[in-house]
Amino acid sequence: MLAAFSISPMGGDQSADGGVAAAVAEAVAIVRASGLPNETTAMFTTIEGEWDEVMGVIKACVDRLAESAPRVSLVVKCDIRPGHTGQLTAKLERVEQHLRDSGR
Repeated sequence: MLAAFSISPMGGDQSADGGVAAAVAEAVAIVRASGLPNETTAMFTTIEGEWDEVMGVIKACVDRLAESAPRVSLVVKCDIRPGHTGQLTAKLERVEQHLRDSGR
């Protein structure tokens, strides 16, 4: 499965420790340490793996941010496609191929 998620602390004093970016960086570090394929963009971090491992990583991110904030905002979008791996890059490659084929 692919899970794209956006996480942010809410409330509390985020300015004391570097703001929201510092908290998001902590979550991204958890994702990267998981060893699962992942990609971080300006809006989402996408992670690929089996349901339990992906959701476990997302929960670890929420738990970490909850240590320093009274609320945590989490948005998750999943593509659940059993039997398929490597989709983090394969989906984009298919789109790029269509663009090349159409001359765009």
